[in-house]
Amino acid sequence: MLYISAHYLLVKPASARRNIGVDFAAPPLRFVSMIWPNYRIRRATLDDLGQLTAMWSAMNYSTSDLARRVTEFQVAEADRGVLVGALGLQLAERQGLLHSEAFTDFALADHLRPLLWDRMQAVAAKQGLLRIWTQETAPFWSRSGLLHADETSLAALPAGWRDPSAAWLTLKLREDLDTIIKADREFSVFMEMERQKTARTLQRGKILRGLALFLASALTIFAMGAAFYLIWKRQHAE
Repeated sequence: MLYISAHYLLVKPASARRNIGVDFAAPPLRFVSMIWPNYRIRRATLDDLGQLTAMWSAMNYSTSDLARRVTEFQVAEADRGVLVGALGLQLAERQGLLHSEAFTDFALADHLRPLLWDRMQAVAAKQGLLRIWTQETAPFWSRSGLLHADETSLAALPAGWRDPSAAWLTLKLREDLDTIIKADREFSVFMEMERQKTARTLQRGKILRGLALFLASALTIFAMGAAFYLIWKRQHAE
């Protein structure tokens, strides 16, 4: 019996194994599909701490630090409550850090990573996260859309996670809605200020036009009064 991949089992018929000569008419090889068990992906609880600690120790992680943050983890659970995988998601400034990937058997990793990643994306959507970060090095993460972070992206990295020597992968989930809303509010405030400025300018224009009209009327009345006075004075002088 020979395994040729993670998904197929190669079985050679017994008649072929007993044949000591060259038999070109031997029955064809048969492929048997490997059936994966159903894994339950859920949030870790304090009851999982014993099994998680064993996985973390095998990965040489700091168990004392991670034990205080056990609820950051999503776990893959097999039959009878046996944990076979775990992945953490730390939150800060509406961003998420995938960390401390662990498996009891790395032969299961390629099957469990997509399940854990789907769960993490659901958590990120529920929390309204703007961006996902990780320093995990498995090729799966690059294939799942996380890109090497450039200088522009690194500027958004929360201060508590910054490590100049780290190689970061990141995935932008959505625009910063708060920034957009703030920009819209600032634009609205600017437009309101401009509207009020225009209204004040128009008001001053009306006042100036009214003053000019008043002065013109006053000058006209004064001129007419002066003219009538001169005519009256000339008539009386004769």
